[in-house]
Amino acid sequence: MKNYQYILFDLDGTLTNSQLGITTCVAYALESFGIHTENPEELRKFIGPPLKESFVKYYNMTDGEGDRAVEKYRERFATVGLYENEVYAGIPELLQKLKAQGKTLLVATSKPTVYSDKILEHFGLKEYFSYIAGSELDGTRVNKAEVIQYALEQMKITESEKIVMIGDKEHDMIGAGICGVDSIGVLYGFGEREELENHGATYIAETVSDLEKILL
Repeated sequence: MKNYQYILFDLDGTLTNSQLGITTCVAYALESFGIHTENPEELRKFIGPPLKESFVKYYNMTDGEGDRAVEKYRERFATVGLYENEVYAGIPELLQKLKAQGKTLLVATSKPTVYSDKILEHFGLKEYFSYIAGSELDGTRVNKAEVIQYALEQMKITESEKIVMIGDKEHDMIGAGICGVDSIGVLYGFGEREELENHGATYIAETVSDLEKILL
């Protein structure tokens, strides 16, 4: 196992289980287009990837419709949805141990920074992180590789062999690969083992406990 000094965490599906908030807000946005969702479980696929990309991909929306769907989503998410969320068991303790060992912790998420900041603050996790990197509300920096690169640049971190990206979806593994850093795919989130392995995960952690063993 490598001794990583700089540890980047995805947010949704890695630090917190955000399924209820995200799927409810996606359903709210779809209703504005006259699309009713019988089973909210179908909307789990929206967790992780950039929102607009998913609206366009799964509902054949035009670019403009995708933008409008994201606006409707945020209408509910900004005040209610972001708190329909829970921290995965064991995460606060893991962050505390990593911090105590002098590790530098960062967040790298496709979720807008303004929301990510509020969520981490609300659940008492913000204090563990040296930097929170997310996307902008205007749609820039939603690509995971761009987010990772931005976080590293802001912190002036250049030692790639000491960096690891942790996430639950293929986007996290792909982003890490593009940036030339290792990755850990977690299976307690919303991704599948095959998805993570096929996109180059350096390690796979089934549980938060497994993640701790890899990092410590």
